[in-house]
Amino acid sequence: MSQINPDRYTRSDPAPSLWSYRLLRLMLSPYLRRMVFYGIPALFLVGVGVINITNEQRREQVLTTYSEMKTFVTERPEFTVNLMSLKGASDSVMQDIREVVPIDFPISKFDLDLDQMRQIILGLGPVKDVDVRVRSSGVLQVDVVERLPAFLWRRDDGLEVLDATGIYVRTVTSRLQYSNLPLIAGEGADTQVAQAKQIFVAAKPLKERLRGLVFIGERRWDVVLDKGQRLMLPEEDPVLALERVIAMDQAEDLLTRSVKAVDFRLQNRPTLQLRSGAMEAFREIKLMQLGQIK
Repeated sequence: MSQINPDRYTRSDPAPSLWSYRLLRLMLSPYLRRMVFYGIPALFLVGVGVINITNEQRREQVLTTYSEMKTFVTERPEFTVNLMSLKGASDSVMQDIREVVPIDFPISKFDLDLDQMRQIILGLGPVKDVDVRVRSSGVLQVDVVERLPAFLWRRDDGLEVLDATGIYVRTVTSRLQYSNLPLIAGEGADTQVAQAKQIFVAAKPLKERLRGLVFIGERRWDVVLDKGQRLMLPEEDPVLALERVIAMDQAEDLLTRSVKAVDFRLQNRPTLQLRSGAMEAFREIKLMQLGQIK
């Protein structure tokens, strides 16, 4: 009868060895795992990069390969810009834009700094806003919103066109270029265009005779009429004072007389400045009237 070997039915111990256990415990550390999975590969790549950089020949090869890859990508037809389209701009503004943003087409879209171009175009006086983008058809699209001329400002060194907020639009050489715009003058008048607009609205009954407004001493306005007449408005409530002058004129034909200026700087004591010789003529009329009475 054969004997049974007891080792044949003995199972192996599933428990890990001491070193396997320690290694498994060590790998549970998050810092070690990061070092193994991220740190060592990163160090390897840095080492390879340092070796290539320190070797002049390898460095030139890397730069050459990078340049060729960049050229291959940037010069593809789908990334080429062939022309520029301007919308919303007048002819003069279009010409100014082409002068300040000279581009030699065709050009790669990667060689265009759209943000810088936008800032340069916004620096032009007539431009209020602009949108610059590259269309899929290879067109550099520039959409311009121009400032609308609202006032003509006469300065010592020339005439400037302002928008409704007093911002500079352009310089002109003649009043006739914008004869439809209201005229203002005086230092600091561009900062008070909102008040000037109110005065122009109130002066509509005098529209046929109105020549413009002059900002005096950077404090108050004079309304200039034809025949050299002036309405000197106060610093406070100039619109109210102008309405009073217009009411007086409509009631008494004040401005059709020999009046040089109506001084309303002191609203409680308005005064009239007569033209030269007007007082003498008035005295003669009075003397003639007195002679007829006698």
